[in-house]
Amino acid sequence: MAIDEQTRDELAESLFTALRERDPIDRLTETHDLTIEDAYDVQSRLIDRRLDEGATVAGHKVGLTSDAIQDQLGVDEPDFGRLLDTMFVSGREIPADELISPRIEPEVGFLLGESLDPPVTYLDVLDATRGVVPVMEVIDSRVRDWDIRIQDTIADNASSALYLAGEEVTPLDGLDLSLEGVKLYKNGTLESSGVGAAVLDHPARSVAWLANTLADLDERLEAGHLVLSGSMTPAVDVEEGDVLTAEFTSVGSLTARVGEQ
Repeated sequence: MAIDEQTRDELAESLFTALRERDPIDRLTETHDLTIEDAYDVQSRLIDRRLDEGATVAGHKVGLTSDAIQDQLGVDEPDFGRLLDTMFVSGREIPADELISPRIEPEVGFLLGESLDPPVTYLDVLDATRGVVPVMEVIDSRVRDWDIRIQDTIADNASSALYLAGEEVTPLDGLDLSLEGVKLYKNGTLESSGVGAAVLDHPARSVAWLANTLADLDERLEAGHLVLSGSMTPAVDVEEGDVLTAEFTSVGSLTARVGEQ
């Protein structure tokens, strides 16, 4: 049974407070029987609070794109969150004082040259994409100790926190993103590696899923927006002082340092 409007507002407010005060809360599903629909509505209310502060929507992120993570949470499809301009790290220092328990995920970011109106296939995504950029997404959980169910992470904006993107845009001509590789280093040590096929067999399929899913909410992917297609590797825990490098095969590299609090 769906929760009422007042409860959705209260849950959004609790996540917003946890975000602002860096004080994690117990998972929402511990005391509330949330549906997926409830969770996305709570996410929207959470984002509305941030928009009221002056942020603007800059795109979307897709999460839960690997079989392992879906199996872990007992789901059979990805989830999504919104990217805000205030989540973009313009330099190469990740602000630790904005985070609770951060992790890093390397992803291919799609810069849309055209809006996408469903039904959308991955070929439509490729046609509409101006180019791709290397991305490191900083995920974080406002839920204590990452003790989450699918509804918790959705409500918490798909556990998104910040993101960094490369400046050079790579055209898709002749590029097979299912074969794109990445190596993620922490303090010079290889922590994880992966390929684009780990993201729903092809990162563009992730973007197509998002475009079709947003249609049910009367939303769409807009020209000029950035879409983070999903992590190509397992997430890596980070602490202040860590230096991270994501080396992609064809679309560039990124290096960033986690700042001190």
